[in-house]
Amino acid sequence: MTALSEDFEGAQMSASGSAPIDGVASINGVWLHAPGDAVDSAELRERAWGELLRQRAVALGLLPLCSSTLAPVLNAEDHAVIESMLAKEVVVPEPTELECRRYFESHQKDFVEGQALHVRHILFAVTPGVDVHALTHRAEQALLELSRKDVPAGRFEALATELSNCPSSVQGGDLGWVSPHDCAPELANELFHQRDSRGGMGVHPRLVRTRHGLHVIEVLRRRKGTHQRFEDVRAGISQRLRAQCEVTALRQYMQLLAGQAAVHGVAIDASASPLVQ
Repeated sequence: MTALSEDFEGAQMSASGSAPIDGVASINGVWLHAPGDAVDSAELRERAWGELLRQRAVALGLLPLCSSTLAPVLNAEDHAVIESMLAKEVVVPEPTELECRRYFESHQKDFVEGQALHVRHILFAVTPGVDVHALTHRAEQALLELSRKDVPAGRFEALATELSNCPSSVQGGDLGWVSPHDCAPELANELFHQRDSRGGMGVHPRLVRTRHGLHVIEVLRRRKGTHQRFEDVRAGISQRLRAQCEVTALRQYMQLLAGQAAVHGVAIDASASPLVQ
């Protein structure tokens, strides 16, 4: 990433540079909204990041000065100029062969092709107003009952039909064959990426918590899949690592801009910038 010019703070003043006004958020004296306007915090932060970038483009002579006290609304041409500026100022190195190989070796679970499970589940959905303690107790009771060696055939399907909050309840909870990419991340991690899940069949020994709620899971069949070769996934790894580096570089760039600016009335953090989501 190239260094920001030493006179950035002075050059980015595109308005009168008036003193901060209570109740009005501003960047280097440029108002982000008119006095009395109510702007929610997310919108205010987005305006702040946009104004920081606009002022940087002004400092570099890429955009014209603005005589208004109020920050101008960026149009499509302004955004294109700013994107071109970022492409030049935020330099992201290409990942090396060694970095790609290290990533591949430390993320072997991500490079298995064709693995899948035939599963069924009972979902105890966590919805607004639900008694989570009581829901967890009921889910644990169901798991305990289904984990017993003498559980009657068909009992899982019966409980799924009776208790599950998932549309699959009409099929006794049967989800069919699923791969890690078909599941919620929490479920994929539990069923595919834990040591005690790699060969496990039958009822999963613990409740699985996901964004949807609590799950009782039964693995009916398993396809192990095959490990992909580094040569076949090298390009994808490189893209992934480069994207991670780009996020870091953009965050550092925005932190530098914010650190050199007079920011008033808005709490900005580079990790919350729309550029680094």
